[in-house]
Amino acid sequence: MEFKHKPVMLKECIQGLQIKLNGIYVDGTLGGAGHSKEIAKKLNNTGRILGIDRDEEALKAAKENLEEFNNITYIKGNHDDIKEILEQLNIEKVDGILLDLGVSSYQLDQKNRGFSYLGENRLDMRMDKTQELTAEKIVNEYTEEQLSNIIYEYGEEKFAKRIAKNICEIRREKRIETTKQLVEIIEKSIPKSKQKNGHPAKKTFQAIRIEVNNEIKPLYDTILNCIECLKPKGRLCVITFHSLEDRAVKNAMIEAKGKCTCPPDLPYCVCGAKSEGKIITKKPVTPTKEEQEENTRSKSAKLRIFEKE
Repeated sequence: MEFKHKPVMLKECIQGLQIKLNGIYVDGTLGGAGHSKEIAKKLNNTGRILGIDRDEEALKAAKENLEEFNNITYIKGNHDDIKEILEQLNIEKVDGILLDLGVSSYQLDQKNRGFSYLGENRLDMRMDKTQELTAEKIVNEYTEEQLSNIIYEYGEEKFAKRIAKNICEIRREKRIETTKQLVEIIEKSIPKSKQKNGHPAKKTFQAIRIEVNNEIKPLYDTILNCIECLKPKGRLCVITFHSLEDRAVKNAMIEAKGKCTCPPDLPYCVCGAKSEGKIITKKPVTPTKEEQEENTRSKSAKLRIFEKE
């Protein structure tokens, strides 16, 4: 299977993980396995990778991409459940965890999944095809207010109210079932003069995808759980593509770092502040100019790294 996109900030992630030859590493968003392939190259025969993905098709593609390696365990699951997954595998702690959040390039390339606003496909957008909630269900059954709030909050779309209103008007006459139908509604909702920066449907599609897959609400706790699962000096690398994702990751890492609230004149700490480790990236790492030109998906990417104490 051919993979059209290189993994985002591959070099920076590999450096950030500080890979040990015999370490155990978790790729919580395996996708096409671009990052995992590079990690696998740096391990000896006692090193191990645990590849987690919600998407059966992505796991199948990853197995093809990693067929030369025999030290990889494939897990259909959600990185939000990392503690439970490690418990089931009888693994107490790991040396590193990588999360590359959002939809994977592999999923975007599978046009029939409904993640893309190009072409005409079923409104699906599920990373886990066994779950009930789909994009079609959201578009046709959420209230106008719910739709408007999701599109505004998760898509940061200025015309969210107008898009939600027009969706509700159209669906009263006919159920909205395809990506093309939804794109047409969005295009009519945004003034032509405001459609200059990228595809007009991009923000709305992103918002609906985030809602379908519950990508942001559990993220803060997920980051804290990942840090808890690391060995001393273990590293967590997280790539985000959305301001709300980045904020959740940043705040969780700040909490894990801990902060003493004692008055400065006290000779020692009495507030009981506990630190789980340190934030390696004072500011998030962003892709090089060359990478952004080569892979437009990387433009909004931010990488944050935490090291367990």
